[in-house]
Amino acid sequence: MNNHYPFELPPLPYAYNALEPYLNAETLKFHHDKHFKSYVDHLNQALEKLTAYQNWPLERLIRENYRLPFQMQTAVWNNAGGVYNHNLYFNLMQSPGGKCPEGKLTNAIISAFGSLEKFEERFKQCAMKQFGSGYAWLAADCRGRLKVLNTLNQDTPLPRGLCPVLLVDVWEHAYYLQYQNRRGEYLDAFMHLINWTAAEENYRRCFGRPMMCCGRK
Repeated sequence: MNNHYPFELPPLPYAYNALEPYLNAETLKFHHDKHFKSYVDHLNQALEKLTAYQNWPLERLIRENYRLPFQMQTAVWNNAGGVYNHNLYFNLMQSPGGKCPEGKLTNAIISAFGSLEKFEERFKQCAMKQFGSGYAWLAADCRGRLKVLNTLNQDTPLPRGLCPVLLVDVWEHAYYLQYQNRRGEYLDAFMHLINWTAAEENYRRCFGRPMMCCGRK
């Protein structure tokens, strides 16, 4: 995906029916082609006249949102977060998903949560407790230590100085066409789809980037 203005909708990294039966083609097509595209389009609209910020990469637009003109901060915050979160979400699924491979991430998960099974339980509980729209995350701090957290709407862990490793989307549009209000069933299905190789790559990249502890102001 182009990492600065004008942003482009990246193609879905698999066929619409590739994640069935866990996520059906209708759900993926609606989520990617409508919702994800809307965030891309609205982010470009917000940045159209902000020429001084058009070369900023996506993560900087989120981390340093407070540097933008005040009247545009909310629009960029919401839509940059929507683009960032959706791009990460779709790239963290595959079919069939596998068990977390041996490596740095597995060791960090066991260190933080005791076992992979305990992590999965904690992760699903976090996602279930998110009231309304948002995400559950597995993120690393500047020392590589992992934590599970949730965020509202299209917020991200980036301004908290955390590096995202894994997330699950719990906005209703992510699952409602197939699971209606049964969020728990959707979360169980999601655990079968996790691309742990991609999550491992995300975790390894966390050590090669600065994690700025700047909050939204």
